[in-house]
Amino acid sequence: MTTPPLVDTLLVNIGELCTLAGPAAPRRGAALREVGTLADAAIALADERIAWLGPSRDAASAVTLKPDGLLLDAGGLTVTPGLVDPHTHLVFGGSRADEFARRLEGVSYAEILAAGGGIHHTVSHTRAATREALVASGRARLARMQANGTTTLEAKSGYGLDLETELKQLEAIAELAAEGPLELVPTFMGAHAVPPGEDADAFADRVATQMIPVVAARQLARYVDVFCEQGVFSPAQTERIFAAARAHGLGLRLHADELSDLGGGALAARWGAASADHLLCTGPDSIAALAASDTVAVMLPGTPFFLGMSERAPARRLIDAGVALALGTDFNPGSCYSESMPMMMTLACLHLRLTPSEALTCATFNAAHALGLADRIGSLEVGKQADLVVWDMPSHHHLAYHFGVTLARHVIKKGRLLP
Repeated sequence: MTTPPLVDTLLVNIGELCTLAGPAAPRRGAALREVGTLADAAIALADERIAWLGPSRDAASAVTLKPDGLLLDAGGLTVTPGLVDPHTHLVFGGSRADEFARRLEGVSYAEILAAGGGIHHTVSHTRAATREALVASGRARLARMQANGTTTLEAKSGYGLDLETELKQLEAIAELAAEGPLELVPTFMGAHAVPPGEDADAFADRVATQMIPVVAARQLARYVDVFCEQGVFSPAQTERIFAAARAHGLGLRLHADELSDLGGGALAARWGAASADHLLCTGPDSIAALAASDTVAVMLPGTPFFLGMSERAPARRLIDAGVALALGTDFNPGSCYSESMPMMMTLACLHLRLTPSEALTCATFNAAHALGLADRIGSLEVGKQADLVVWDMPSHHHLAYHFGVTLARHVIKKGRLLP
């Protein structure tokens, strides 16, 4: 008779376990609704990984809890994979709260920008901040993300627009990643804006020829991102930056078709980018190109909501065409100051017409694909990393339905119960 394996942690009495188990490819179309629910379930963890899962009644015969192990009664609540946020601007200096108030009083963003506000305000404060200050503020933001069920996230630079500050941001991200407990995927976004008084073409070349080689040599980023938009970086400039990134072994991401349709979605698909993000104004050609590609379309519904925009990403058209969708916060100081992935799931349901099941898939398994990590996170399957959340709710439908509050009862990262 085989001896049941020893495990470090055993969760029992799970009312609804959403495994997201299934094919290895990102979910598309109707498959977005398949969240793999098990009722009255249990899950066992060992050595940072999932050792077993199944009906609670089988747990005693399937595994043996170590004498010093943790037995956690989920109390009939819901368990899902840890949430994955594939788009954040985590590290920056200063605040734009005053700008928020001015916008509500009718001052346009163009007027704010002309007065030295907007992204230029954040750039100046980030340049002035020490790395220690950036780490400290980033640590507080990560704590709020963790409290809302996020266990893995992407983190961009992009508020330096010069090599020294971009490196300072990326070094702060690296320090936070080393601290843990959350996992951070670093992205270099020196091409976030054109510095005042500089030529966009010349600055794009500087990003490509001077910044990317240093970032790559220091192994500070896994991806390069570009803001491809009218008045920022053209498709041709974006492709020059992409070529440099690829030549230095870095993956590609794109702020695409946020304010106008420049064909950013198609550009991202053509280059095999990991993700094309925003897509508020993306057109039929880009939708078709994304559907035929492995590029994940990352929806960021908090941004138009926070900016009071009427535009919405065509999520249902993307789904119907067969595009792989994910959700992110776009956490940043100017256009979406929220660390809450559950809030983005609510907005995705209300504004993009996703179902709660689709929103959960987009915030876990497909978001993990957008970061190239779906082989070990994003679903609860034997052998995968033990990242999961016990939610204070009877089913996953409540995750989007019950909004504006913190519902994560327990967060487990790499098999460890976090404070």
